[in-house]
Amino acid sequence: MAGCMKSINGYISASSKLLVFTVLFMCLPQTSHQKTGDTPSITDLQDGEQYVMSGLNRFCYKNSVVPTWRQTWTSIQVKVWSSKLFKVETVEGEEELQELDRFSFWSWFQGFLRERHNETFININLFSKKTCFRVDPTAGAPYSVKPIRKFDIYLFLVFLSGALLFVFAESLSRSQLFFYTAGMSTGMLASLIIFFFILSRFLPKKSPFYMLIVGGWSFSLYAIQLACRNLGVILREHWHAALGYVTAVGFISFAVCYRYGPLVDEKSINILSWTLQLLGLLLIYLGIQIQQFAFAIIVASLLSKNLEYPVTLALKAWRKVRGYVYWKPQPRRLLTEEEYQKEAEEETRRALEELRKCCNSPEFSPWRAVSRLQSPKRFADFIEGSPHLMPNEVSVHAQEYGFGGTFFEDEFFDTDDEDEEKELKPE
Repeated sequence: MAGCMKSINGYISASSKLLVFTVLFMCLPQTSHQKTGDTPSITDLQDGEQYVMSGLNRFCYKNSVVPTWRQTWTSIQVKVWSSKLFKVETVEGEEELQELDRFSFWSWFQGFLRERHNETFININLFSKKTCFRVDPTAGAPYSVKPIRKFDIYLFLVFLSGALLFVFAESLSRSQLFFYTAGMSTGMLASLIIFFFILSRFLPKKSPFYMLIVGGWSFSLYAIQLACRNLGVILREHWHAALGYVTAVGFISFAVCYRYGPLVDEKSINILSWTLQLLGLLLIYLGIQIQQFAFAIIVASLLSKNLEYPVTLALKAWRKVRGYVYWKPQPRRLLTEEEYQKEAEEETRRALEELRKCCNSPEFSPWRAVSRLQSPKRFADFIEGSPHLMPNEVSVHAQEYGFGGTFFEDEFFDTDDEDEEKELKPE
């Protein structure tokens, strides 16, 4: 027991010394490898021009174009490639670029962690006026540098995916095909994260293995990023392993999704729909370079998705305000004499037909109507289809006002001609 305590005390003492040494080493004054007055040269990059360099060099890109809505899906990248490996360190300005030549423990640690590439792209912020970087090749190997300003199809596809996801979020949340596809994709992309999450549920609380779980999640995220970065190499050189991984993990993910089944509860479906809408808005924001334009589209999308509520409120407010606003009526067009005569005939004929239908309906009481009429026979003839006016009434009206159009002529004079023909026929 005493030996164990002694070893533990010795381990703590050594750890304390190492910690103190590390702090003192980081607090050492920074020293420069350059001589006084020796300022390294910086190469200014121009769009579309290719620079072939060798050895340690410094570059700066100045963005002279003011971003507008035309540059919504425009990206600026600096491509650096070589036959051998190199390191790239990016800073915001020339002063920070010169500070890279000064030695410090933190910069040395960052350089130690930074990966080496034989081809890389440096993304330039559209609103950044100047971006500088340093290229450090292996053994002074030659390399090429070329700035590129172009329409980024990937940004547009990200924006389009976000817009479609936001619009069809409600239908996708109820789709079984989307449920299984999303479950299998999540299982294939984040299998390590899911594994460590399941493992953490079997560990007791307050366990020191939680540090292992946190480290496992970090390692999983790093592995996903590394796989996405080298996806082309994996599919080209290790396609059989990639195919086996997709088949195995895809089958397991499908089995888990089939075991629990699609969402049925309405609240769960709403939560999934809202999550997809938020993810769609995030993709819309990430797919647009101009932040003001992105926020405007997000606000417009939210208003259009819930347009019924503001429209209903606007209509209610309009009805209340309309009574207090004086509107000058527009002058109406007067009818011509022919239009007036034609409309009068049509309306009269329609009204008479409606009156006949009403009198022939079962709800009509003929005895009550007959008791109130002076000429029941004339009323009965009218119901059977006879004219509503007598011939003498039509002649008096014609003498005073003239014929009221073809309606009176067709209705009365055709009947009179038929009666005359009947009288002339021999019995």
